[in-house]
Amino acid sequence: MKNNIEFLRLKPITGLIMLLTIYGCMAQNGKPESVVFNLGVSEDATFAVVSRILLANEKPISVIKFEKGTYHFYPEKGFEKFCYLSNHGDLMLKTPFPIENLKDLTIDGQGSTFIFHGVMIPFLIEGSSNITVKNVTIDWAQSFHSEGLIVATDQKNKTFDMQISDEYPYDIRNGQIYFIKEYYEHSLGQSILFDPVRKAVAYNTEAYTGISTIARTSVKNNIDKIKYKYEHDDRAPEFKNIGTESKLVVEQLKPGLVRVHNHKKQMPPVGMILTMKGEQGINRVSPAFRVTHTNGFNGTNVNIHHAGGMGIIAENSSDLILDNFNITPSHGRMVSTTADATHFVGCRGKVVLKNCTFNNQLDDAMNVHGTYQKIVDVIDDYSIGVRMMHHQQLGFVIGGENDNIGFVRLDKSFFPYSKGTIKKTEYLNNRYQIITFNEKLPADLKTGDLIENLDGYPDLLVQNCNIGSNRARGLLISNPLNTVIENNVFNTEMEAILVPVESGYWFESGNAANVIIRNNEFKDCQYGGHDRGVIRFVTDDDNKNIAFKNIEISNNTFNQFDNLILQISNTDGVKFTENTITNSGTFPMLNPGNSALKIKSSKNIVLKNNIYKGKAKVILETEEGMEKLKFK
Repeated sequence: MKNNIEFLRLKPITGLIMLLTIYGCMAQNGKPESVVFNLGVSEDATFAVVSRILLANEKPISVIKFEKGTYHFYPEKGFEKFCYLSNHGDLMLKTPFPIENLKDLTIDGQGSTFIFHGVMIPFLIEGSSNITVKNVTIDWAQSFHSEGLIVATDQKNKTFDMQISDEYPYDIRNGQIYFIKEYYEHSLGQSILFDPVRKAVAYNTEAYTGISTIARTSVKNNIDKIKYKYEHDDRAPEFKNIGTESKLVVEQLKPGLVRVHNHKKQMPPVGMILTMKGEQGINRVSPAFRVTHTNGFNGTNVNIHHAGGMGIIAENSSDLILDNFNITPSHGRMVSTTADATHFVGCRGKVVLKNCTFNNQLDDAMNVHGTYQKIVDVIDDYSIGVRMMHHQQLGFVIGGENDNIGFVRLDKSFFPYSKGTIKKTEYLNNRYQIITFNEKLPADLKTGDLIENLDGYPDLLVQNCNIGSNRARGLLISNPLNTVIENNVFNTEMEAILVPVESGYWFESGNAANVIIRNNEFKDCQYGGHDRGVIRFVTDDDNKNIAFKNIEISNNTFNQFDNLILQISNTDGVKFTENTITNSGTFPMLNPGNSALKIKSSKNIVLKNNIYKGKAKVILETEEGMEKLKFK
């Protein structure tokens, strides 16, 4: 039996009584219902939506539908919860969609647009199963970033002038500019140039940005005498500003026109747009989707035009499928999401991205990895104390009962030297947990070793996606299971595909294996100014140990303005076959002396049936002592 419930535009008190009366009539016979919201709640749909969802455990819902239209959501009446969010700030957040411990639920926007205001998470999905969100567009009334048009520069005096539209209100305090939003503000902070003609990150932006905002303080007293008993993270917000101060001075020449003093890089070119999102570590506050400890999530026909963080951050979840899940800017803005389009931490089962567009976000299109945690105590034969290493891993639990854990000592090998299974995890605080194992710990285990969850990786498919015009990379793959990347188009400011072991800063685990990269088109990647390959395999640790295995790169086209295409290290087994490399001539070369391929600390390399029409004087460069290779 379906109940189609429509909420009408009523006076506040009458509306509340009517709302409660309607709820009292629902869920007859305990069968899941179909709930319909109409435009009567469009001015602020938050209370109507959250009120009904919070009844879902006692009055089950199978479908939530919205009559097609535009709906606004404000934080004042949202469901509030403190959240530790991987790769974001950790804070008290509000949401109109608290999908907690629910199953078999579909949210269908039917083509509607949801406009959010201030610091919110549109969809907070936790401990649930088989959740679908479809046919909806997500945007914010005011963006979490700001933009300014460069209108004049003075390299001698190290100043540039910036025209700021009325869309980005600001004030200047003691020579510092702050952009004011609904419920939020940010400083100049992290910044990058966009080209308004190409509607993409500007060519060679690294020569001009980020804007230099920090200098060392000249007056200090006894700071060096502070000693920490335990290891601390000097990148965390509570430490990172110690000993630094802002060196920029901003003055208003007239309303909407400001002059920025003391920038030490080259002056940004006139006509470019400077995008600014505030201080690192505190400027990721509102991802569009947060999915955690959930089995089965489908995002279908979803358009995200903006978010103050990632489009979706998924943690410790399984079977995540994004189909026609798009990240693109709106309202003439240069920027869509202010961080990654998609990010998956400790996820398993299947992760599928297909038929998606990821444009103009201020970080990677996708990042897939696990988490390294450091052993700081060996408590007894079965238990260890572990520390979350990066400040954006706070609160992350590495695994559950009977999960397979690898013990890793990276100076010896990128692969675990021993394994064990979790019996229980005791959460003491957001940095420190005690893990007890079913088996005795390895006899040679020592503090300083790392652990990773060997079950926390997926079978990954990225297919028929368009990725580009963004800051940073396309795909980051730290996945030792199986990965297929096929039939995609890349046009990224940094690497199109980066396969790393990031053990030194981010502590993101996973040494990729069984990666297939085929039938893709790479167009003018690495135009931002970094001297790196379009596809790059790299580790943080300076050794020759094998980290990556069984890589196939086949039947791709690379139409690049610069020379370096493929950069490989620490890899056993690469087949680079039937690829075509040409020179586009789109931009001036940044690194004309590079070869097309650079390979080091690797073995079992096959280069066969490739076509090269580029401009590199030397096509292949290998490290001394490696097997002799010839580009074919």
